[in-house]
This record gives sequence, C-alpha cells and structure tokens, in this order.
Amino acid sequence: MHVADVPYEADGRTMIGHLVFDDAQAGRRPAVLVSHEGPGLDQHCKDVAGKLASLGYAAFALDYIGGGAPLPMEQAGKILGALSADPRRLGEVARAGLDVLLAQDVVDQARVAAIGYCYGGVVSLELARTGADIKAVVGFHPGYLAPRPADSARIRCRVLMFSGTEDPFATAEQRQGFETEMREAGVADWRLELYSPSAP
Repeated sequence: MHVADVPYEADGRTMIGHLVFDDAQAGRRPAVLVSHEGPGLDQHCKDVAGKLASLGYAAFALDYIGGGAPLPMEQAGKILGALSADPRRLGEVARAGLDVLLAQDVVDQARVAAIGYCYGGVVSLELARTGADIKAVVGFHPGYLAPRPADSARIRCRVLMFSGTEDPFATAEQRQGFETEMREAGVADWRLELYSPSAP
C-alpha cells in the first residue's frame, strides 16, 4: 500500500494531505477526495482514506486548515469563520485538494467523487459549486452555508447529504434552505437523508 503525506499550497498556506492507494494494483482506478472535520486533518480521515484504498480506490484526504494536523478549536474556528464568510474562497481550497488527487498517475479522472465529514461536508458541496467535473459529493453530518442557487446551478454531479434531525449545526431551517436551493438551482440528482436520534 502506498501511503504518503503530500504538501501543497492553497489559500496562502501550506497544506499537508494524506494520499493512499494500493500500489500492487495495476492501472488507473476510481478516486475519492476526503474532507476532514473542522479542527483539521485527523486520524479518522486518514483511516477512511486507507479503507477506501483497500477497496480499490485512490484516496486523498485533503487539508483545508493547514499543517496537516488538527488545531485547537478556538484557532481552527477563526479559519473556518473566514472560509465560511467567503464560500468561493473555500471552493478554491477544495479545488486545490482535488488537483493534487487528479495529478496522480493512478487516478481515473473520469471516476472521481468527494466525501466530507461535518464541515468537510460543506467543503465537498462547495467543490461541487465550482463546477468541478466529478461524479458525486457526499456529506456526513454536514453543516449548511447560506443558500446560493446561482452558484449551485454550476453543480454537475450527484449530491447526497446525511443529516441528523437534532444536529444543532444542521437545523430544520438550514436543511429546508438546502432543499429549496437544490430545486431552484436545477440540480438534477440530489438527496437529503435524515436520521432521528434513535436511528441505528
């Protein structure tokens, strides 16, 4: 298994992502871009990348905080606040991670998806809003920024969000805003799956 930390520049900061793929597997393979939770790139997302690689994917866990490691939430929160205030900037940060993944010789560029956890779900959706040529974005317990139907009209891929009904970072009002936005933007294939607190 090929495992490497990959430094790259984005948003005026040095990011350090985590690349994993099975180097015993011949040829190009589908790929997944993984976005971490708010504090920074942690072991969870590195493990997710490893699991995806074991299933035959090339996986790159990008870094949108910087330094390739989690920060105290007080510090990370300042970065997240600045990115949330400028979603197109956030989309550019996501595109930088995608560019690293697409530059790998083992990647089939026609079969790429993006997934994200918590704020990483926001990152994945902003990547889609840039018009990135990917097949799907998936958010696990994502947050939702203010609706921007004009930007979402650029989405070219399938969209799937998984939210908890009692998630304080994904309120009923925010989820409704997402639904309305997807409809107004004419996104062809989108889904929002909801889970109650007692769901298994």
